[in-house]
Amino acid sequence: MPAYQGGVQEEQFEGATVIEPKKGYYADPIATLDFSSLYPSIMMAHNLCYTTLLQGGTKEKLGLTPDQYSKTPANNFFVKSTLRKGLLPEILESLLSARKKAKTELKNETDPFRQKVLDGRQLALKISANSVYGFTGAQVGKLPCLEISGSVTAYGRTMIEQTKQEVEQRYNVANGYQHDADVIYGDTDSVMIKFGVKTLEEAMKLGREAAEYVSSKFVSPIKLEFEKIYYPYLLINKKRYAGLYFTNPDHYDKMDCKGIETVRRDNSPIVANMINTCLQKLLIDRDPDGAVDYAKQVISDLLCNRIDISQLVITKELTKNEYAAKQAHVELANKMKQRDAGTAPKLGDRVPYVIIAAAKNTPAYAKAEVMDRA
Repeated sequence: MPAYQGGVQEEQFEGATVIEPKKGYYADPIATLDFSSLYPSIMMAHNLCYTTLLQGGTKEKLGLTPDQYSKTPANNFFVKSTLRKGLLPEILESLLSARKKAKTELKNETDPFRQKVLDGRQLALKISANSVYGFTGAQVGKLPCLEISGSVTAYGRTMIEQTKQEVEQRYNVANGYQHDADVIYGDTDSVMIKFGVKTLEEAMKLGREAAEYVSSKFVSPIKLEFEKIYYPYLLINKKRYAGLYFTNPDHYDKMDCKGIETVRRDNSPIVANMINTCLQKLLIDRDPDGAVDYAKQVISDLLCNRIDISQLVITKELTKNEYAAKQAHVELANKMKQRDAGTAPKLGDRVPYVIIAAAKNTPAYAKAEVMDRA
C-alpha cells in the first residue's frame, strides 16, 4: 500500500453543510440531535489516512477489487480496514477511548479538585482528536492532505442531509405518528427537529428514538445522540438562536444563546439590556407580545429623548491605527489626537463614543463623538 506524502496544495475543499434555518419563534419543544465526535468518527468509520489513500491508477496497479476499497463523496479512494487499517484511525481510537474513560471517571468522582482535573483531561483529549482532522486540512503545516479533509467534510455534508431525510421520512402521519416531523435547522454535526408534540417528555422520547434509528443507518462508530430540548426556541438565522435548554423534563438547565450579542463590551448598554429583557420575556415568561411591547416602548423612549445618554455609549478597543475600512472609534481617536495629543487614546485603549446627529448622507464613522461633546 502506498504511503501518501503531503505537500502544500493550491486547491480548496468544501466545508460543512448548514441546513437553511426555518426562522421563527417556536412555542413547542425542539429536539436537538448531535453526532458524537463527528469528524474523528468519520475518519475511523471509513479508514481515512495517508497510509490508506489510493492515488491515480493505484487500484488497478495493485489489482484491488471493489470490495477492498471505498469511494468517498469527494471522489477519493481509500482501502478498507479489512485490508489495511490506517494509522490515523488507530490514533483516534486511542484518543477517544481515553476520553471515554476520563468522562466515566468524572461522572463517578466526588472530589471537586479531581473533577476539574478529569474535566480538563477529557477536554484536552477531545481537542486532540479533533485536531487530527484539522491538520490534514491545514495547507500551511507539516501534514496537509486535502483528499482526507475534503472527504471528511463531504461525508459530513451527506450525513446531515441523510439525517434530515431519514427523520422526515419516518416520523410522519403516514407512519402512524401524530405529526409530521420537521428539521428546522442543521449545522455541521447537529440537527434541530420539531416533532409537533406539546410536552417535553414526548419530545425527549422521540428524540432518543430518532437518534437510535438514524445511527443504525451509518457505519460504526458514527453515532447520533439525543442531547437536549429547546423549549421554547427562537431561531433568528444561521448560527444565531436562543432557547431554554432542557436535559430533563423537570426544570430547564439554562437559557442558551448562540450568536446573540448580549454581553459584548462594544454594544451600548441599551442594546444589551433590551435584548436580555426581550429574551427573558420570550423564553422564560413565554410572552412574545410582551417582548414586542417592551421593544416598542424602548424605541419610543429613545425617539422622545427619554433615554440617558450613558445608555447609548459604545466602546471599542483601538487595536491599530489603520483599517481597511474607516472605523468610527479610529476616526474619533484621530480627532481627539488633533485636539489634545496628551490625552488622546493610545493603542490598546478602549474608546467610548456616541453617534451624534449630522448632515444627511454623513457616514456613520464620521458621526462618532465623545459623550461630553455630544
